[in-house]
Amino acid sequence: MDIKQARKNVIEQQIRPWGGLNVRANQALAEIPREKFVPEEYQKLVFADIEIPLNGVDKMLSPKIEGRILDCLNLQGNEEILEVGTGSGYLTSVLAKLSTSVQSIEIEKELYESAKARIKKLKLKNVELINDDFICSNFQEEEFDAIIISSALTYIDEDLKKLLKVGGSLFVVVGSKNHMHATLVSRSSKIDWQTNSLFETRLEFMKGHEPVEQFSF
Repeated sequence: MDIKQARKNVIEQQIRPWGGLNVRANQALAEIPREKFVPEEYQKLVFADIEIPLNGVDKMLSPKIEGRILDCLNLQGNEEILEVGTGSGYLTSVLAKLSTSVQSIEIEKELYESAKARIKKLKLKNVELINDDFICSNFQEEEFDAIIISSALTYIDEDLKKLLKVGGSLFVVVGSKNHMHATLVSRSSKIDWQTNSLFETRLEFMKGHEPVEQFSF
C-alpha cells in the first residue's frame, strides 16, 4: 500500500465530498499517520469509511466525521481545546497540530495508556491526557475556545456550554437512540449561545450518560 497516496485518497474521496473542505484541517489529517492509531487486526481497514473498533465498545470516528468536526470548528492555531473521549488518540493528535493546546479526557484506562504512548512517539508537546470520567465541575476554573465531544449525549447541559470562552464553539452529537444530529454550539457573549443542527449521524452514548430506559405497563 502507498500510504501517502492512501491518505490523500481519504481526503479527496471521503472527507471533501462530505463537506470537510477546510484546507488547513485536511492537511493536518493527512500529516498525522492514522495507521499508527489503528489496532493491528484492523490495519487493512485503516483508511476505510467506517468506525474502526478499539475494544468491545469504543470505536474510532470515521474519517468523514473527523473532517466535518474540524471543518465546522475552523481552528486558526491559537485555540485551547478540550476533547472528551481520547479514544485512539488520532483526532487528539490532529487537534494538537491545529491549536495551541489540547486537554483530552478518556475514561478507559487501556485506551488512555495506548493513546499516551502513540502521541508520545509523535513528540507532540501541547497535549495533556487525563484518565477520568468527564464531569463539568472539574473544569469550572477553565474555559476553552473549542470543545469536542466524541460520543453522543441526550441533551446539552448548561454547565457544558459555560466551559466555552466567548467566541468559542462546541461540537457534540445529541439525541435519542433512534434520532441523533451533530450540533454546533457557539458562545457569542457571557449570557448568549447559538445552537445549530449540522447533519444527522449516530454515535455511541457517553459512558455514564446513557438515556434512561422507559418502561410501560
